[in-house]
Amino acid sequence: MNLILLEEHELGHTLSRRDERTIHLVKILHKKAGDVFEAGILDGLRGTGRIEKINFDGSIFVSVNATEPPEPRLPIRIAAGFVRPIQIKRLLRDLSSIGVSSIDLVGTELGEKSYRDTKLLNDGGAHAALVEGAVQARDTTIPVLSVYENLVSWLKERPWETAWHKRIPLLIAMDNVRPEGSIFHLGTTSRPAVLAIGPERGWSDNERDMFEKAGFLRLSMGNRALRTETACVAAASLVMEKIGEYI
Repeated sequence: MNLILLEEHELGHTLSRRDERTIHLVKILHKKAGDVFEAGILDGLRGTGRIEKINFDGSIFVSVNATEPPEPRLPIRIAAGFVRPIQIKRLLRDLSSIGVSSIDLVGTELGEKSYRDTKLLNDGGAHAALVEGAVQARDTTIPVLSVYENLVSWLKERPWETAWHKRIPLLIAMDNVRPEGSIFHLGTTSRPAVLAIGPERGWSDNERDMFEKAGFLRLSMGNRALRTETACVAAASLVMEKIGEYI
């Protein structure tokens, strides 16, 4: 852990000895009562924490002195086709760590339908993965996560239109089967970006037509078929360079 992150409702309460933050502070970092560490409040400020007391049962009481605002999230929205739950966890963690502002999980025509029923979205697993990514990046914010049944509903809602103070974003659908061009040849821009990345089977021809009608560029990163979570991170990194945003 690069940052001990607490939620607002946890302030003023003890952390149990089984809490992974307690284990990290006491067992791994060998912190004692009175020691300080990097800390922050989820969706709030960051600064330092202090172990005020280690109780007989192994639980700890910490205080937080948070005065620094977090880094702003990148003006990048990622829409990803549903993949296996373990891949979703990695995808959410890594995109949170990079700093994208929003993540949309979208059902696709060639994706496995059962993946949409993952318990991660209801049992706290998705939220935990986003927080893990923020902790890795020493951040106190996480991306906004949304779920769409299919590409039709996502394109109909066009959630990017209410973001970024009406700045018109660059719309890109990654496609290494029938691309219109290469993302490497994309010029620099100051616009925010929306990236759509399909499942490992890619987009159907019907979905390609929908992207074209919605104003998306279909661009390739090469001929290799990547895992969805790998493609998301790679595409986000390339677009960060194109729009002048860096980790």
